[in-house]
Amino acid sequence: MMASQLLILNKKQIQQKIDRIAYQILEDNLNEKEVVLAGIWDRGYKLALRLEKVLKKISGFKLTLLRIDLQKESSKLVASTDLDESHWKNKVIIIVDDVLNSGKTLAYGLGVFLNTPHKKIRTVVLVDRSHKIFPIATDFVGLELATILKEHVDVVMDVEGEEDRVYLS
Repeated sequence: MMASQLLILNKKQIQQKIDRIAYQILEDNLNEKEVVLAGIWDRGYKLALRLEKVLKKISGFKLTLLRIDLQKESSKLVASTDLDESHWKNKVIIIVDDVLNSGKTLAYGLGVFLNTPHKKIRTVVLVDRSHKIFPIATDFVGLELATILKEHVDVVMDVEGEEDRVYLS
């Protein structure tokens, strides 16, 4: 870690946030038989994998994990998933990403599901920076963090040889 980086969450704190979010998801979906976790590639997907692991231990519903691939540099919505819509049709969908900055990534991720009937859509982020320029609300948040635009939040999860952490630079 460089000197200009401030540690925000360590490995243990990240897991505590994931555990808490998993229980919130469970409470929000007590009567559901199935929940779809839609992780935005790649760190949102890693977070969705972690949530799936905890939810399998604490919940009785079936979990479907899918991956959302976005072309974030595109000015138009260009997105795809690794499963077809039959896997999420008429189900609860939870879109997962690591950091909410402007809201564009979550908005684009949401766009994948808008033409398919669903029960409800929720959003999960580990860190919400509160710099939204898109009308996106987060339903389940690990940490809300007031930052200036020049600052950058980095989430390191499942990187070989590195301990999980969230830092501000």
